[in-house]
Amino acid sequence: MVADALRVADPAAADATLAVQDWRRGYLRPFCSLISAAEKSTAEKGGYDIAAAGLASVRERMPVEIAPPAQPFETVTIDGEAPRETEVVLPYRGESLRGAALIQRLDAWVAAGVIEQSCADAVREVVNNPDWLDLSDQRLVVLGAAAEMGPLPAVLAWGGTVVAVDLPRVWERVAAVPSAGRLIAPVLPGRDPGADLLEELGAVAQWLEGVDGRLVLGNYVYAPGAAYAKLSVAVDALAVHLRERREDVALAFLATPTDVFAATPGAVELSQERYRKRSRTARLTGALSGGRLLQPNYDGDAINDSLVPQQGPNYALAKRIQRWRAAVARREGVVSFAVAPPTRTRSVTSNRLLAAAYAGAHLFDVEIFEPATANRLMALLLVHQLRKPRAAAPTTAADEAVSAAHGGLWTTAYHPRTALGLAAVRGLVSR
Repeated sequence: MVADALRVADPAAADATLAVQDWRRGYLRPFCSLISAAEKSTAEKGGYDIAAAGLASVRERMPVEIAPPAQPFETVTIDGEAPRETEVVLPYRGESLRGAALIQRLDAWVAAGVIEQSCADAVREVVNNPDWLDLSDQRLVVLGAAAEMGPLPAVLAWGGTVVAVDLPRVWERVAAVPSAGRLIAPVLPGRDPGADLLEELGAVAQWLEGVDGRLVLGNYVYAPGAAYAKLSVAVDALAVHLRERREDVALAFLATPTDVFAATPGAVELSQERYRKRSRTARLTGALSGGRLLQPNYDGDAINDSLVPQQGPNYALAKRIQRWRAAVARREGVVSFAVAPPTRTRSVTSNRLLAAAYAGAHLFDVEIFEPATANRLMALLLVHQLRKPRAAAPTTAADEAVSAAHGGLWTTAYHPRTALGLAAVRGLVSR
């Protein structure tokens, strides 16, 4: 699928991809090639041809059938009784930031290279328009409702309606979220509400077709290993199915910061300045390591390669499919898409190396977010992108950089993989 996507823009890179013998170890360069090829794409194509070719290959190589179900879902509805939040509040390090304090935090993040200026501007606009928080006129479908990075807690707190889809075994966690809004979920007799998107996709599709109101289909699913790639393909097929049958379907995605992106000029400039000002110890470490440690983040281009080998090619493919769909769909309708910050979620910290690296990341000007801060920040960006939709940028690279909250991975002095081990060692000591 990666080779098929590359073929339309860089045949040599496509051939090199197919020549990789050990994909588990060799997938990093091909995924970087996808962004390099998009950067070199013609002005007319802008990288959108690569996204379309990738999605066409997904449909061909991993076809999904959405068939009518033998037993359709029923609906369970829970109305919350908590008071509705009407002001923008961001939890951060034990405080609830609002008003001037929130604006100061946004400015501090921009100055430190933690988020892009466009991210701060979007949140500031929501702060100035608190009525935007009321999403009761939307039906936010949260696929992966129990996800720590999902917008379910924020939207319910604001009094909105959330259509929650996740496995029945996590329903208690979903239902326990404090709510001032309405929670809707599919249910079959004799079990907890919820659905398995890999086994019951047809039933979910039929059920969502009948939900009243404007749908915002949000992809927040996750599964370990190969199941994540399959799950991402299933959700993509669901998105296509619903958009073919309804004219009111918007899409929402969160991009992982541990991926490859074309960074903004400002991010590259800050990174290069930091590298020039690195300490004598850092210079010596880089020189004595034979190129393995503390190498510059950028090497003559603006490609930020923050892929983490421990996350694997299934994870990279699953997230890339979502990026391809976001790019193609924005040309056809409303899409919410933003790079989320590195966050201490359960799925990340379950990996001992990543948990240790996150603990030591601050030494390299990378801020790791707590889930409560990250999911509320991304929910505010979702609100902005729904209330003030934007047209697709001329290139996919520029489109994906809008409102990015990369946590500093784009602005750190060093190529992330050449600092990961040192961050992990320091993190293990501090822990």
